[in-house]
Amino acid sequence: MLGSTHGTLTTHSRPARVVACGEQPPHTVHSMTDPRGDAGRPGDGAVDRDVSGRPLRAPVPDLDRFFRPESVAVIGASDSEGRPNTGITRQLIAWAERVGARLHPVNPGREQVFGRACHATVADLPEAVDLAVLLVGDPLPVIEQLAEAKVKFAVAFASGFAETGADGAAAQDRLAEAVERSGLRLLGPNTNLNAFEKFRDDLDGPAIALITQSGHQGRPVFTLQELGIRLSHWAPTGNEADLETADFLSYFAARPEVGAIAAYVEGLKDGRGFLLAADRAARNKVPVVVVKVGRTETGARMAASHTGKLTGADEVVDAAMRQFGVIRVDGLDELQDTAALLARARKPTAEGIAVYSISGGTGAHFSDLATAAGLRLPTLSDAKQAELHQWIPDYLNVANPIDNGGHPVGDWRGRKILDAILADPSVGVLICPITGPFPPMSDKLAQDLVDAAEQTDKQVCVVWGSPVGTEDAYRRTLLGSSRVATFRTFANCITAVRAYLDHHRFAAGYRSPFDEAPRVLSPSFRKAQGLMRPGQQLSEHAAKQLLRAYGIRVPREQLVTSAAAAVRAASLVGYPVVMKGSGPQLAHKTELGLVKVGLTSASQVRDAYRELTDIARYEGVPLDGVLVCQMVERGVEMVVGVTHDPLFGPTVSVGLGGVLVEVLRDIAVGVPPFGEDRARAMLGELRGHALLEGVRGAPPADVDALVEVVLRVERMALELGGELAELDINPLVVLERGQGAVALDALAVCH
Repeated sequence: MLGSTHGTLTTHSRPARVVACGEQPPHTVHSMTDPRGDAGRPGDGAVDRDVSGRPLRAPVPDLDRFFRPESVAVIGASDSEGRPNTGITRQLIAWAERVGARLHPVNPGREQVFGRACHATVADLPEAVDLAVLLVGDPLPVIEQLAEAKVKFAVAFASGFAETGADGAAAQDRLAEAVERSGLRLLGPNTNLNAFEKFRDDLDGPAIALITQSGHQGRPVFTLQELGIRLSHWAPTGNEADLETADFLSYFAARPEVGAIAAYVEGLKDGRGFLLAADRAARNKVPVVVVKVGRTETGARMAASHTGKLTGADEVVDAAMRQFGVIRVDGLDELQDTAALLARARKPTAEGIAVYSISGGTGAHFSDLATAAGLRLPTLSDAKQAELHQWIPDYLNVANPIDNGGHPVGDWRGRKILDAILADPSVGVLICPITGPFPPMSDKLAQDLVDAAEQTDKQVCVVWGSPVGTEDAYRRTLLGSSRVATFRTFANCITAVRAYLDHHRFAAGYRSPFDEAPRVLSPSFRKAQGLMRPGQQLSEHAAKQLLRAYGIRVPREQLVTSAAAAVRAASLVGYPVVMKGSGPQLAHKTELGLVKVGLTSASQVRDAYRELTDIARYEGVPLDGVLVCQMVERGVEMVVGVTHDPLFGPTVSVGLGGVLVEVLRDIAVGVPPFGEDRARAMLGELRGHALLEGVRGAPPADVDALVEVVLRVERMALELGGELAELDINPLVVLERGQGAVALDALAVCH
């Protein structure tokens, strides 16, 4: 038998959708859409919104005229040698010529710049311009002039804004307000020339589009062009006073030439906007690979000092990205390798990995690492192994990993081996680690791999382990192939292949949660609204009433204010009972001795009432009464909660509950809106998930009922997001399969 104690939810959490398990009848969580869109920025169109008033579609700015303008104005242009503006002007002239744009210098102190007529003000320009580049220390006074001239886009390089502290942040706010009034779109401030780099135009195939908040951090991806991988765009977003990561993510996701989007993010300006943009990419099946700094306190602090952004609680960022299929990697080397593979690889035909090597040790080592990372290495069938042994000696293991003992050099057998492996229906990716050059074997192996890759629809990957990197087999043969993905380390290959398989699995089953997000408030909201107390913490009794309003099951209980009433309540509830002090300032009742469990008689109930009220008076804790509660059969103790993230708004958590929530911190997070699939996936992310399946003879728990609670809490978070600051259901006891789940204790705090 189990009584209710209360732990504190210390991590972020979120809600979802469900199936019946409460004492109240289930309410409908979806409704007909009721578009109430209001106009956004020019060109955004109507915006469909959910019950919380937040948008359900990402506005996509038309950035065509930013990246390929017909006319450009350079404000502050210069041709005086030794001045920074001169170098920038020279680069912009070269860029404008490449994209076919007419460039107009603007500088009141010059009649000509690099032989071009120079204009004194923006008003003197001979034509309307698409893009204005501001080479001035304070861009604010220029914004109004640009608005009058109907300029569509502007770029501000100037620094000294939010990255410098409070005064700079205030200056950036003033700039953002001016831009909002103007109707133009601004890149920056504190950005650079990366958008105007010279991109190679002799490369074909799907391209990588790049977004970076710190320009230098995009260099590794940009230089992939030297390895034959196409790059289409580079958006250096800087401080994001206006245009932000989400805008470029939405735009790139709709570009037909973009095969993958790579991003370096220090802080997100708007969490919801980022999720809507990620949703657009997921709908279009465009993979997004992100380095997001701020995992540690130091990283978060440095990121804020650089761009003046909120970094957000990292576990929430992780969950939000995972929920929308964004692939998060840790290093710039992983960013470039993973984005390159995802941009160019075809859809996998199977998820099995085959490892082929000229050394048994190399194959075993790589296989161990790959298996530990979650990749599946299927054992090849007896028939397939017999086929391989036609060309590989019988004493070598070819079950997978496949040890060839030395790739054949002098004849056709090497291709036969590779073709046979790739023909196996369980194999979707062939990986060949070549730990170092060993001519002529490594040369022949590289060529055979390239030739085999050209004849198959399956992905071929090579790890070239030589630290030199100047070998012809690497530089010419492998890098010269658009069908072979070549890596320099085991770890990067494994990270990229796992991301490749994960992305296509996710994309195949993706259903946008924004399509199913509720647009109309539920009847539960009307009941709950009357229970909210602005700025206050609710008592346990009031918090449980809130749960009841949303159909979440709680124990039978009565709130009493006398010993005699407690005895009567116990007889109605049914022995044995639990008694607890109830008051709006109580969060840790057990620590104060305000919980009595397993009471089986009227005398015990009377004594417990007196003891609880005496403790409350001694501790100076006001009570609104004493709860006499039904005892609940033992089950799996879980916690479900709601908190507010500064970037993403209300989030829902689920994890192991009771005292374990603080000890193990085994919590999974979801960002509304989400559906049943995500709620179940959250349970699968828990380290203690096996407890729900039944361990050491315990029966399986009612996972369906737990999922329903998570989804009902999500609905609560969506509808009460502006009023509910925090919700903590702990413990939520999940009973045996088919018997439901019961919220034994709850804490709710109102905004």
